[in-house]
Amino acid sequence: MSETRIGTIELGRTGEQVSSLALGAMQMGHATAEPEAIRILDRYRELGGSFVDTADCYEWWQRPGSRGGESEELLGRWMRDRGNRDEIFLSTKGSALPVYDEALWAADGTPDWELARRTFAGAGADTLRHALDGSLRRLGTDHVDLYYVHVDDRSTPLEETLEALAGLVTAGKIRYLGWSNVRTWRLERIRQLCDRYGWPAPVALQQQHSYLRRRAGATTASIVDDEQLDYLTEHRDLSLVAYSPIVKGIYDDPARRAEHWMMESYAGPDADARLNVVTGLAAELGVTPNQLVLAWLLHQSTPPVLPLIGPRTPEQFENLVPAIGLKLSVEHLAALDAAGA
Repeated sequence: MSETRIGTIELGRTGEQVSSLALGAMQMGHATAEPEAIRILDRYRELGGSFVDTADCYEWWQRPGSRGGESEELLGRWMRDRGNRDEIFLSTKGSALPVYDEALWAADGTPDWELARRTFAGAGADTLRHALDGSLRRLGTDHVDLYYVHVDDRSTPLEETLEALAGLVTAGKIRYLGWSNVRTWRLERIRQLCDRYGWPAPVALQQQHSYLRRRAGATTASIVDDEQLDYLTEHRDLSLVAYSPIVKGIYDDPARRAEHWMMESYAGPDADARLNVVTGLAAELGVTPNQLVLAWLLHQSTPPVLPLIGPRTPEQFENLVPAIGLKLSVEHLAALDAAGA
């Protein structure tokens, strides 16, 4: 019996068909050593996947003195060795690499995220132009298929950012644009400016999105909320690319849920209720809760969701493969959707 292959989905309203399950390379080059990263990449390709995601800042925080770029360099070597650049829908990001400062790392190597967030490179015109050129050099290519503003930069006029990005599209260095970690009102302002000046508008929105819903009172702009889901349902020219779709694998492991920092954005009665339902249905279907959540995301249509997985090991990747072919009934989907406090 052959394995189910990864399908495709249209990117916004571009006519471009991309893999319905994207592969994130964030950990490749540090947390995931190169031989294991290559195994994951090759296996993803074997299953029909071609949408690979990285960023210029990955993973500066792993090593004192790092300026990021290790993931891009690894992907560049892989594409060169495999001769497959033309088969890969390649996305990367700029704006989130912090200004270099020895204080970014404590004596024990721990990164100072508060300092990093205060000193992100941002989305100024020159900053983005230089960041993209660096990414292209490391990736060994003359263009990327999708380029995101990684963190929304409110200190730079949107007109400056959008005009610079339009120039990079015209120059052939970028095919499509995206935005990440951004609020809905900012998205609408971006789209209005693009319409006014004839600039290319974003076709992808990369946000944190999973089966759990962010808790009441959480202020992060990175997690999709009800308003953003409604906006995306009405604006199908903008695809939702969902990062951390299984929230670092917490659905399978109560102990991991109890200790993982990402749960701070979700914890509460609503999360407890949804975890109970997803755990029970997974047992009934003979799958893991992580697999069920990923399958649920792949079934979404209002709006469609394109999950972006980031396995650290080949084993973690294989543990998610069954989700690709898992078919959920109308009753299963209704039970999952109805759960919550």
